[in-house]
Amino acid sequence: MLAGILFVPAFANAQDAPADSAAATEATPAADSQTVVDDEIVAEEQGFHQIIKEKFIEGDPVYMTPVLICLILGLAIALERIITLNLATANTKKLLSKIEEALSSGGVEAAKEVTRSTKGPVASIFTQGLMRYSEGIEMVEKSIVAYGSVEMGRLEKGLVWISLFISLAPMLGFMGTVIGMIFAFDTIEAAGDISPSIVAGGIKIALLTTVAGLIVAIILQLFYNYLVAKIDSLVNDMEDASISLVDVLVKHKVTGK
Repeated sequence: MLAGILFVPAFANAQDAPADSAAATEATPAADSQTVVDDEIVAEEQGFHQIIKEKFIEGDPVYMTPVLICLILGLAIALERIITLNLATANTKKLLSKIEEALSSGGVEAAKEVTRSTKGPVASIFTQGLMRYSEGIEMVEKSIVAYGSVEMGRLEKGLVWISLFISLAPMLGFMGTVIGMIFAFDTIEAAGDISPSIVAGGIKIALLTTVAGLIVAIILQLFYNYLVAKIDSLVNDMEDASISLVDVLVKHKVTGK
């Protein structure tokens, strides 16, 4: 669309140009033509960033800046959560295999060393369960369930802020819309006329702030849904692994009761 806007007027002007001008253009060397095309491509790429900047200014920085802050903070929290959750992902089957080998060779203390040397919420839950092995299998299960809730809370840390920015960005955009429309009606009242040129400024602010808020909310919503799905996957892995740990302890008869 941008290419059409840029090149169609130029093409129309070229058709209206005199014949001698066309002949002069044909005489231009191929290398110069390629240089002109390259310059136009570079100018077009720079123009995209310039357009974004202009729209930001036209939407009034007073109303666009809070929306931009919501985007920056929301993306920062989302990226931090993505990195943290990816680091928390572990191969639970491999960890259970190591624990079972440690129980067979060195008992519960060896199994504790395995879980303590492994990072991630699953290993932390296993450590808490193994620390209560002497109190019976029921206490091990209760400890796993209780500490599992703690780990799940840590995994969900920060999601409430992303959810806040998802709701706040459109609200800020709509606030700019309302203020822009009020400004437009004030201008109409002052001028006593409903000319399009009079109300265009206020309407532009209204539309640009609304679009900006909706775009920010859409971007953050995508990250939020990804994080929720990732957390659900980790929680399911923790629950399955916890059941498997209890089965392993019962199998090796290491519980105190």
